[in-house]
Parts: sequence; C-alpha cells; structure tokens
Amino acid sequence: MDTEAQPTERDRSSEPAPPGPEGRSRFALVPRIAGRLPGGRITLTALVCLFFLLLLNTLVAQPFQIPSGSMEPGLRIGDRVLVNKVAYRFGAEPRRGDVVVFDGTGYFGDADYIKRVVGVGGDRVVCCDREGRLRVNGRSVDESAFLHAGDRASTVPFDVVVPEGRLFVLGDHRSASSDSRDHLGSPGGGMIPVADVIGRADWIVWPVGHLTRLDRPDVYARVPGGSGAAGGAHG
Repeated sequence: MDTEAQPTERDRSSEPAPPGPEGRSRFALVPRIAGRLPGGRITLTALVCLFFLLLLNTLVAQPFQIPSGSMEPGLRIGDRVLVNKVAYRFGAEPRRGDVVVFDGTGYFGDADYIKRVVGVGGDRVVCCDREGRLRVNGRSVDESAFLHAGDRASTVPFDVVVPEGRLFVLGDHRSASSDSRDHLGSPGGGMIPVADVIGRADWIVWPVGHLTRLDRPDVYARVPGGSGAAGGAHG
C-alpha cells in the first residue's frame, strides 16, 4: 500500500483574485487623468468646477448685466442680476410685477432685454387714469415705489388687451425705456411671447454693495384677473 502523500491541486476559488479592472477602485481613474494634465489635481478640480458652473448657467441660473438705465432706479447700468431660469419651467408663468429677461428677437431687436411685467394674457392695460396712473383690469396701480423719480406712468396713451401667451412689459425709467409702448404697431403689438422669456431676475448680485432681492411689488396683488377680449377692445 502506497502511504506517500499524493500532491493535491489547491482550491483556487479561495485565492484572492488577481488585480484587474474589476478589482480596482473606480477612483483609480482620477490620479491617472490628473497625471496627464498640466497642474495635476488642481487643473482637474478647476475643470470639474467649470463644467458644473456651465451646467448651472445653462439650466438653472444665469448672470445678466444691465446695459442701460431703462430700469432705474432699481437697476443701474453695470449691475449684474441673477436670472432664475427655472422660475417658469414647471407650469408657473410670469406674473404682474415680475422683472423678466427675454429674447427680443423679432419684437424689440436682436438682443436680450430686461423689463417689468405690467400685463399678462387676458389683461386690459390702459394709460392713464385721471391721476396719471396705469389701470390694469379697471384697477389703478400706484407705481411710485419703483417708478423713476419725475417720470409719469406713460406720456403715450394706450388701451390694449394682452393676448393669451403674451406679456405687456415696461421699463421702470419710462422716459428712458423702449418697451411695449414703442412697439404697439409692430408684429405682436409690442407684447412678447411668454415662450421667449429666459427667466425672472431675482437678485442683484453685483456690485456687492447693491446686493438686493428683487421682490414682486404688492400693488399688483390687488389687480383682479383679466377677462380677455370680453374685458374691452383696443381703444
């Protein structure tokens, strides 16, 4: 009887797996990528931050520089506002008193503009009552809290009904603003499509000393809802 121990094959299933792609940490790619970039991890971190900044700028919020004095005194030339690009993406629509940035191509000019919403779809906007104030759906609106000192609500009389899906917009510095009043005879009657609104200006973020939240004025809360064409024809 052969009593010599016979060599047996080891159970390889109990041995640790050889290093391979499936055994490596997914984070192993980070030092490899960083090693190929000038500046290493610092450059990689900067690129990642830039990517997320661009994504944020495209989808969520975007800074916008005030190019003129048409929204003074609240917004001055050179101020930068932060535009909320998701404010109207989930069923909400611009409301009276909102300060909005919109693409004026085909209506105002080939540029982006910033104005205050005075009338929404179905509203009748009239200038002016006996005291020189705008009337929206029969209610006079006291704009003194944001209207430029010395300006009237408008020196141009008008009586318009805003079509559904459009906005009637004015600058706060009425004597220095080209807005819906100046385009009443243009295509669209000076009223911009809601679809062309880029977003709502929520904050002044620069200069730091002018940091301010842009709240909707309370005066518009008392304006009743419009009734479209039934509310009156163009004057």
